[in-house]
Amino acid sequence: VQSHTLEDRSARAPMAALGPREEGGACVWMPCGARSPVQTDGRTDAGVSGVRCLDGLNPPAENGNVSQPEPHKRLSQVDTVVLPVLGGFGRYQRRLVALTWIPAFLISFSQFSDHFLLGQPDRKCVRPDQNRTSSGRDIFDLIATGNDAAAGAESSNVTACVCSEWRFELQSGLQQNVVTKWTLVCDGEWKVHIAKFSLLVGSIFGYLLMGAMADWLGRIPVLLVSVLSVLVFGLAVAFSVDMAMFSTLRFFEGFCLAAIRLSLYVLRIELCLPAWRFSMTMIASLIIVSGQLLMPGLAALCRDWQILQSVIIAPFVLMLPYVWMFPESLRWLLVTQHYQRAKQQIVLYLLREEDDEDDDDGFAELETELQQKPKTYCVTQLSGTRNLWKNTVVLCVNSLTGYGIHHCFARSVLEGSTSHLHYYALAAIAVASCMVLFPVVAGFGRRGGLLTFMIITALASLLQLGLLNRTYSTAHDDGDSELLRDTLNQRFSYAFSIIGMFSSHAVSTLSIFYCAEITPTVIRGGGVGLVLASAGFGMLTAPLMELHNQKGFFLHHVILTCCTLLCIICIPLLPETAGQPLPETIAEGEGLLRRPILPGEQHHLLARTEVREYSRVQDTPLQQVVNPGNGLVPSNSTANGMRTS
Repeated sequence: VQSHTLEDRSARAPMAALGPREEGGACVWMPCGARSPVQTDGRTDAGVSGVRCLDGLNPPAENGNVSQPEPHKRLSQVDTVVLPVLGGFGRYQRRLVALTWIPAFLISFSQFSDHFLLGQPDRKCVRPDQNRTSSGRDIFDLIATGNDAAAGAESSNVTACVCSEWRFELQSGLQQNVVTKWTLVCDGEWKVHIAKFSLLVGSIFGYLLMGAMADWLGRIPVLLVSVLSVLVFGLAVAFSVDMAMFSTLRFFEGFCLAAIRLSLYVLRIELCLPAWRFSMTMIASLIIVSGQLLMPGLAALCRDWQILQSVIIAPFVLMLPYVWMFPESLRWLLVTQHYQRAKQQIVLYLLREEDDEDDDDGFAELETELQQKPKTYCVTQLSGTRNLWKNTVVLCVNSLTGYGIHHCFARSVLEGSTSHLHYYALAAIAVASCMVLFPVVAGFGRRGGLLTFMIITALASLLQLGLLNRTYSTAHDDGDSELLRDTLNQRFSYAFSIIGMFSSHAVSTLSIFYCAEITPTVIRGGGVGLVLASAGFGMLTAPLMELHNQKGFFLHHVILTCCTLLCIICIPLLPETAGQPLPETIAEGEGLLRRPILPGEQHHLLARTEVREYSRVQDTPLQQVVNPGNGLVPSNSTANGMRTS
């Protein structure tokens, strides 16, 4: 196998300029734009000739657990040095990304299976008449009114539930589902909501636990274990003998599905260069929505819930060869110092790209690091950071609010309906949301796009609350005007609900992607797991409100609307990541600070006398670790803590 030196090949990569860097007392040249130390104003220390190099992008945390900084290595500069040397986003990388799209169909089938497996049917009760004649029995048609039953009708519903025999009619395309098999109506209806809880709660635990495991063991081991487990638990669900067994197995199925989705999401992000990250992720989102559109047809073909469950889970067998087809994340291997495995990975990349250039030195920098011991990281290290944990919390609240308020808007449109028309309407809104994300994020960036959609969500929610409360109605309207007002209210409610579902879906999708870009590689699995778990809590509000028969729905909507207003205040504090390399270490994640909102903000602050004196305050013992023997602060550190590059 012909090997290649990263230093020599990086000179042939399309780089705009070169900059100085200090290694072992000498200053070497490296591509600009990488996460490299910053040159000072020509000042040098005694015993060091040339240019003084400072690590301005990675200042140590002032109020957290601080470790001695390691020398800045080119091996950890994946987006700006390693991947361009290996061919950039070439054919091999594109094939790997395409492999992450295929399981999206299967994940979407499982994600939306509750609508079919646990859908409430129209029911008819056949009971003996107390005053019947010799002719036989009377049939009372009691069409279920769903979750919109008024409180005054509850007593009549209790009477209707005194029934010895039921007839069910499903609208989802199945002839039998879980509800009809075990007659989960009236007093047994709460078991349906518990089954919905179990899948979502299992997903939440899967995101949290397996995200941390992906940072500790790697992405591929988590993917393999999850695929094997989902085959076992998913197929066992189809052979459940009672509702308790069904709900328990669904918990573990949700746990494993969450781990698969998380590991594929992180692998996809880490394979792409900055220019390709968003588009590749949005294509995966569109594939998930496509699976939602295909689900009714699949249910109509299967006709039985057990066959449907087996058809959804069985294709996961095709993911078992991923262990040999899909390599471990090179980015994660380099940052966690698994250099032996990283060397094999680089050789594989070069072979796949069919690069025939010869270099006798071969991986000179990598060879010197082969004896380094691998390091492990955990998402709990966020607690020792200064800025990173705040960014993560903001995005978690965004994700929770987006998914939670989406149910509030959907309820106004669905009105308890289970028809395919409403199901396809929700899917079409999701498709439109993903399509609009492309131009909005391209024009406004990640932060601007998220802020735009959150403002739209808040406005739609406030207007929807106004219609629900009917604060503008009067008691002096006659019958005709009241009917006209109710009709207009309903139409405006539909309009605001559709706009709200559109924008809230965009908010939740963009929040997850934003968190994946902000979180460093060493804890990206745990960080993305946190925001996905928050999304799971938002989804959990739907079965929770159904369990309480929509009692307290208005207050629930008010709380989520207040959360949208809080998010609007916090989103401008996030850093902009469009076109930026992914942070690899926690220190680099700390260096992702927001740019000034106004162009003249920095110049105005730096022109003040007290600001120029503030640099002395920043020269603490922790800064001396970065700048030994020098009282200077990094050239990109500013008075208000914002990086302007």
